[in-house]
Amino acid sequence: MVGQMGSRVKLGTLSHIGIVVKDMDRAIKYYGSVFGLGPFTTNVYDLKGFMYRGQPANARVKAGIAYSGRVFIELIEVLEGETAHTEFLQKKGEGVQHIAFTVENLDEALAELAKDGIQPTMRYNLILERPSRPDAEQPSGATKRRFEVKEAYLDSEGVGGTVIQLMQIRRLETD
Repeated sequence: MVGQMGSRVKLGTLSHIGIVVKDMDRAIKYYGSVFGLGPFTTNVYDLKGFMYRGQPANARVKAGIAYSGRVFIELIEVLEGETAHTEFLQKKGEGVQHIAFTVENLDEALAELAKDGIQPTMRYNLILERPSRPDAEQPSGATKRRFEVKEAYLDSEGVGGTVIQLMQIRRLETD
């Protein structure tokens, strides 16, 4: 159960499942043709100055996202640099690397986890722009929505081997 009484951190909803892949195009074709997942939207992200294993780092990653109900499947291909994803790929090969949950305040959640010696292996902030779906107020088409996303990947080698990603998402005002 998420957010059990007495737990150190109260998790929000399950956001997504992250799968590390070597070849995004091949993976999208596979998940679409075998399991009917899709359509996938893909974006390339230049991650500049994020923290990886306590050191500043840079990387370029491609992410492919397809929804399954309210949860999405995220395919991740690292194009350049070292990340928690490349570490997983080197140790374990392709596969489910993380499950992501929302939290209300990432800094507070990480401070609580630090009391148990749990530290993030990777941490970064992004500003994302996503189209919203057309609705009754905007029937002619989608509008753009902007979000600030703070993310941290937690080391889980000792328990289960699947990384837990925590995400704080805040919608930004649009012009």
